[in-house]
Amino acid sequence: MRALAGRVGWPLLGFAAALALWALGARAVSDVDAIREAFSPDAGLRAFARLWSDGELWPHARVSLWRIAQALVIALGLGVPVGVLVGLSRRAALATGTLFQFLRMISPLSLMPLAVMVLGVGDAPVVFLLAFAAVWPVVINTAAGVAALDPHWLRLAESLSATRWEVVTRIVLPGIVAHVLTGFRLAVGIAWIVLVPAEMLGVSAGLGYFILDTRDRLAYDELTAGILTVGCLGFVLDGAARAVHARWVSP
Repeated sequence: MRALAGRVGWPLLGFAAALALWALGARAVSDVDAIREAFSPDAGLRAFARLWSDGELWPHARVSLWRIAQALVIALGLGVPVGVLVGLSRRAALATGTLFQFLRMISPLSLMPLAVMVLGVGDAPVVFLLAFAAVWPVVINTAAGVAALDPHWLRLAESLSATRWEVVTRIVLPGIVAHVLTGFRLAVGIAWIVLVPAEMLGVSAGLGYFILDTRDRLAYDELTAGILTVGCLGFVLDGAARAVHARWVSP
């Protein structure tokens, strides 16, 4: 019981402290009482409950989740093969190592004007920015997984005259799943952070659009509800990614 109380009590204490800091921050945000009230925890939580019960937030959340799903599929589809190639080929690693380190340090948000100019407005530039942000953890962790494979497995496959395709599909891919899942979890977190600012340009739906719209309408309680929604959905996505990773790596 003491252990259970500790596991429950300390998180509750942390949330209580966060709510207290939130209330203090709301009082400091403005001298206008109406704005203070709009940013208060009570107003934000009431708006969160109302918008979800009325179904106003779900369409935006659904659009954002669909964009994240597309970006993650693209990141896995590109990142895993590239990571395997880099991990298996020393020449590929030498040719791409510095380049990839340079590219992954470019903020995806700095590419927003270029993405809109090339892809137009709508979902395409948002998905591109999310995929660009998410692909690098997948590539790096996949390559690290290949490098961590027992070299005796690869030599054994060569001694049995296994083809390159058989080596990749029968030895490499099964042996790097845990690393790929680690990269996937990191990709989810990075893409979710990039999502909101990416959706503030040229789209008419999504959580980023909703937050920008509430700011323009001066609906600060709804803006807070949008921020809470981003946090809740991101927490759920990360929890799902952690659960999949833990299930795979657990004996």
